[in-house]
Amino acid sequence: MEKEIKRIAVLTSGGDSPGMNAAVRAIVRNAFHNDLHIYGIMRGYEGMIDGNIRRLETTDVSNIIHRGGTILKTARSKRFMTPEGRAQAYENLVDNDIDALIVVGGNGTFTGALQFMKEFPQLPIVGLPGTIDNDLYGTDFTIGFDTAVNTAVEAVDRIRDTADSHNRLFFVEVMGRHSGFIALHTAIAGGAGGVMIPEEDTTIDDLVRLLKRGAKRSKLFSIVLVAEGNHMGTVYDIADKVSEKIDLYDDIKVTVIGHLQRGGSPSTLDRVLASVLGFNAVEALLSGKSGVMVGIRNNNVYYTPFEEAIAKQKPLNKDLLRMAHILAQ
Repeated sequence: MEKEIKRIAVLTSGGDSPGMNAAVRAIVRNAFHNDLHIYGIMRGYEGMIDGNIRRLETTDVSNIIHRGGTILKTARSKRFMTPEGRAQAYENLVDNDIDALIVVGGNGTFTGALQFMKEFPQLPIVGLPGTIDNDLYGTDFTIGFDTAVNTAVEAVDRIRDTADSHNRLFFVEVMGRHSGFIALHTAIAGGAGGVMIPEEDTTIDDLVRLLKRGAKRSKLFSIVLVAEGNHMGTVYDIADKVSEKIDLYDDIKVTVIGHLQRGGSPSTLDRVLASVLGFNAVEALLSGKSGVMVGIRNNNVYYTPFEEAIAKQKPLNKDLLRMAHILAQ
């Protein structure tokens, strides 16, 4: 017989993403609606090992839906990678009579949760996709992605003013070590003259040809979006290589947006997405689900096993990429 769930704990792990607080708020509010006790684990898996677990009340999540970051804090835990660390974490959950766990994070967070479940299968775990990279299989969007793109687009819009004024070529690097979702969406929304992403083997010569086609239309400035995980090296390497092959611009500059993409108040889309996923994480546990990530596909809630969310590569929309190249000309 399945153990009745009365106490749920929630943690946020890995890199923070805008909307995590909205997810925590929805989890807490729906837990109270179902007469459950809800606990917050501070600093992710690291806090679970340290026993940093405290009861959450509805007042703890008041006035947080608009805040970036995470009120539960986050950390990357090397100790949780060890059997001893995981055993200590489980002991602390037992000491607090925790019946189920909700984890909010990305690939590393779910990898840890999957291993934890193998060692302690009696504890149901449900995950929420909280990462700006949008690289988890099984959901159209992850919590924080839309806000990160909006932040990057705002930066590109400002850079465009300077690029146009000085006839400059700007290379703008955005996050995305393994995926080009942020770069691609920013390139389209920001009217970029090119984009370089991990999913495509764009060469320097390919990029130069694209920029030259733009120059034939008397386009005297351009902006190229570069995902940090592209195949041609750092954004500075790319800028140097391009400068050796063309002399179309008065100057070539590099801007790395960096961690600005992670911060800030979440967008409306991220607030709604996080709320829907957080609400349904509680519903999933109460219906007996475990070992799954709650996601959104075609505006419907889907549950994807951790194994698939981790192992399967989320496909980039090739039609969107083709469109981006055509619109850049």
